[in-house]
Amino acid sequence: MEPLSILCIGDVVGRPGRDVLASHLSKLQSEFSIDFTIANIENSASGFGFTKSTYHALYDYGIDAFTTGNHVYDKREVLGYFDTLPRLSRPLNFPPGHPGKGVQYYEVNDTKIAVVNLIGRVFMNPSHCPFTIIERELSEIQENSDIMVVDFHTEATSEIMAMGWHLSQKASIVFGTHTHVQTADERLLKSHTAYISDLGMTGSEDSILGMEKKTIIKQFFDGLPTRKEVSKRGPFIICGIVAKVDPKTGKSLSIERVYRRYNAI
Repeated sequence: MEPLSILCIGDVVGRPGRDVLASHLSKLQSEFSIDFTIANIENSASGFGFTKSTYHALYDYGIDAFTTGNHVYDKREVLGYFDTLPRLSRPLNFPPGHPGKGVQYYEVNDTKIAVVNLIGRVFMNPSHCPFTIIERELSEIQENSDIMVVDFHTEATSEIMAMGWHLSQKASIVFGTHTHVQTADERLLKSHTAYISDLGMTGSEDSILGMEKKTIIKQFFDGLPTRKEVSKRGPFIICGIVAKVDPKTGKSLSIERVYRRYNAI
C-alpha cells in the first residue's frame, strides 16, 4: 500500500481563516497529493467557538476531520446538536457527560484513521489528566485503527513534548494546537511519530493570534477587559504540517512544516 499523505491545519480563526481555506486549500492539497485533512476549528466562528454553518462550510472546502479545544462550547447553541456532527472531536479528557466524542474514526483507502483530541492542564482550565486518560483508552484506539493522530490542545511546549514522547511509536502523528504560533521543531520521534509542538494558525497574519492588534496591545497597557475582534487584514496564512504515513505499520515516514502566505483571499 502507498503511504497516506495527511495534512494537519492549525487553528482556523474567524472568517479570514475560513476564506483563505476556501480559496487555497484545494491547491495545497493537490500540491502534496493529500489523502486526508484535519483542522482545528474551535476559533472558526468570530474567533471563538464554531457553529453548524462553519462546520459544514469547512467540510465543503475539503476538510475531513475537525478537532477543537477550550473554546469548543463558546457558541452555546452547539450544545443542542453537537452529537449530530460525526467528524468533530472534542477533548477526550473533558469531564463525563460533555457532549461529543474525544475520538472519531475514519476510513481512507481501506485504512482506518483515529483522530484523538486532548486538552492540557498547564495554564489551562481544569480537566482530567490527559496522560491518564489516553493511557486508559490507548489499547481500544489502537485495536480500532491503523493510524492514530493526536491533537493535544495545550499552552506549554513542555506538556505537548511530554505527550509526544509518551506516545512515540504508539501514535502516528502528535501535534500541538492552541498558541496560534507555529514552532520549528517538526521531527520524527523514535523514527516513527511525526511531531510538532504547535501547528500555528490559519487566518490574518497582520494580527496578534488572529485578532486586531490595537485592542490586544491596549489590554497589556491597562489590564482591562476588552472586546476582541478578528483581524481581517492581509496577508493571510495557512499553517500546519504534512506527514506521510505507512498504513501497514502506522509509522510516519516524513513530516514537513507548512507556512503559506497569501496576499488575497
